[in-house]
Amino acid sequence: MEKRKLGASGLEIAPLVFGGNVFGWTADQPTSFALLDAFVAAGFNCIDTADTYSRWVPGNQGGESEAIIGNWLRLRGGRSKIIIATKVGMEFGPGMKGLSRDYIFQQVEASLKRLQTDYIDLYQSHTDDATVPLEETLEAYARLVEQGKIRAIGASNYQGGRLADAIRISDRHGWPRYQSLQPLYNLFDRSDYERDLEPVCVENEIGVITYFSLASGFLTGKYRTKDDFKKSPRGAGMESRLGERGLRILAALDEVAAGHAATPAQVALAWLIARPSVTAPIVSATSVAQLGELVKATALTLDESAIKHLNAASD
Repeated sequence: MEKRKLGASGLEIAPLVFGGNVFGWTADQPTSFALLDAFVAAGFNCIDTADTYSRWVPGNQGGESEAIIGNWLRLRGGRSKIIIATKVGMEFGPGMKGLSRDYIFQQVEASLKRLQTDYIDLYQSHTDDATVPLEETLEAYARLVEQGKIRAIGASNYQGGRLADAIRISDRHGWPRYQSLQPLYNLFDRSDYERDLEPVCVENEIGVITYFSLASGFLTGKYRTKDDFKKSPRGAGMESRLGERGLRILAALDEVAAGHAATPAQVALAWLIARPSVTAPIVSATSVAQLGELVKATALTLDESAIKHLNAASD
């Protein structure tokens, strides 16, 4: 399996990342173990999660995803072959959120315990925290790198200006800089990343791991009429995508998929993988069969004409 460098972090990941938001939510522990086993067996090595996953599920408190991954690592071994990416900063409970020094130190210990590991490969700011100076956050990360508790840091849900500011501050102080960005980016949601964030990432050689890579399922093609909204809990959010542009994108995906003996989802992921600034898209699955179809995207090479067709349809 091809590995791609994640910024200048020294980490190398396969061109598809498994999104652990489903663990403890739509995938129980046995299902999660089967998914992780299949993912690694297929040659992939990076798993993305967060301390808050899956706090939104009734009865959950947060940390369930990390705990399942930790149980899997303990039983399967091979820690050094797996890249674990987790996050801090989103609300974990009353008064528990943000990127202050003390909160980061508190939460990293909790994540390490749940993950049953001595270190986190990629520790990411889950969202920007304007109430805390960037210097305080970045210095805290520097201390954790010195202690060997994290290997590299990344950002998620940042604006381009703030990301550039963080890079300048790290360079000025000699602290570790953000080596990755996790933005919302896919064939439907393009403008924010391409206009604001991509230039900063390219200029600073920041790796990019995209989330909502299939636009919450819209790019799979299963939502084409209002009658399709009932197919899943996410269906209700598809109405805003089913305009003229959304239908044009689906039509282009269908055409390219037909020409490559592929599915629309595989084409949408292959489009992301082919973009020079993108290191790897994140995908989630709730069955081994579903995962097996998604990973085929890494073997799909889109020619220039296919990429141009998709770009034009989604402009």
